[in-house]
Amino acid sequence: MTRILIVGIGALGGTIATRAINAGIPVWLATRSTESAEALRTAGLSLTGIGGSATANSLQVAAIEEYRATDKFDLILLATKAHAALEVAPLLAELLASNGTLLPIQNGSVPQILGDQLGRSIVLGGLSNLGATMVEPGVYEQRNAGHILIGELAGGVSDRVTRVTEALRGGIEIRVTPNLPGSIWAKLLLNCSVTTIGAVAGQTMRQYLTSSVGQTVFRQMYDEALSVALASGTQPQRMIVEPIPPGWQDKIVPGQEYNAWVDQIMGTYGDIKPSMLQDFERGRLTEIDFINGYVSQLGKKLGVPIAMNEATTQMVHRIEKGELRPGTERLDELALVPT
Repeated sequence: MTRILIVGIGALGGTIATRAINAGIPVWLATRSTESAEALRTAGLSLTGIGGSATANSLQVAAIEEYRATDKFDLILLATKAHAALEVAPLLAELLASNGTLLPIQNGSVPQILGDQLGRSIVLGGLSNLGATMVEPGVYEQRNAGHILIGELAGGVSDRVTRVTEALRGGIEIRVTPNLPGSIWAKLLLNCSVTTIGAVAGQTMRQYLTSSVGQTVFRQMYDEALSVALASGTQPQRMIVEPIPPGWQDKIVPGQEYNAWVDQIMGTYGDIKPSMLQDFERGRLTEIDFINGYVSQLGKKLGVPIAMNEATTQMVHRIEKGELRPGTERLDELALVPT
């Protein structure tokens, strides 16, 4: 039997854990504190929304530190926020069995960073397009019929990808890609533009794209991120749309084909409240350093212009500190960034 540990029982980890346990997959859960673990053990997990209702009781859950004294795990699924993932990953490497796998599913650059730090023989890349909300600890709502995408950080399909897929099958949909770097970049392109712009504007994509300023910021943000991706030698994979907009040659070309391309993105993300905006509202740190901040950092190394992503990263940090507030005036400021 594959021993599976899920670390981080927030919206994403909680949804995956509930589906897995409900499907009869034996998993262990790890929380930050003993108090959090005891609360979940007492109340159990419950999930509503897309995919139907599910519950999970009789949980095997403990604070992460308590697992130091237990048996090792064959698979550790890391579902925390990005900053927490980097902090806890060295401990998780110690909890892996021989030939065990750490599967991070955070946004942005986290899988690559952990692969470089811990070794790609340990880290398997993953990303999630599951939409979920934590109503309160242990209570979740699934917002879409999404899936987890996994693959080797170096590309290709390996035996361990097959093993991990089989271990999680039945709980949540798992898809495999031979071009995980391209898939990570495909999601990163949308995170950099759709999610971050909506967060600083305090609006959904459908709302901010009604203004010419919002349209200008979106195009420049996307152009920069795509230029960095291609300069890095990665070919982004199709996710919701083809990652390279119609007619693109170093920059987006507005027109009927481009508008249809945007409409495809809008069909999925147009009315979703950005998760980064929810972080602002809850006073939490965002994952900006692993999204637009990562694009800026890599762009500088590659000599690719990244002025819009750099300015946006700095703006998000100022909002986190309470120096600024989200609003449409933030887009007016970004529109003044030199191209």
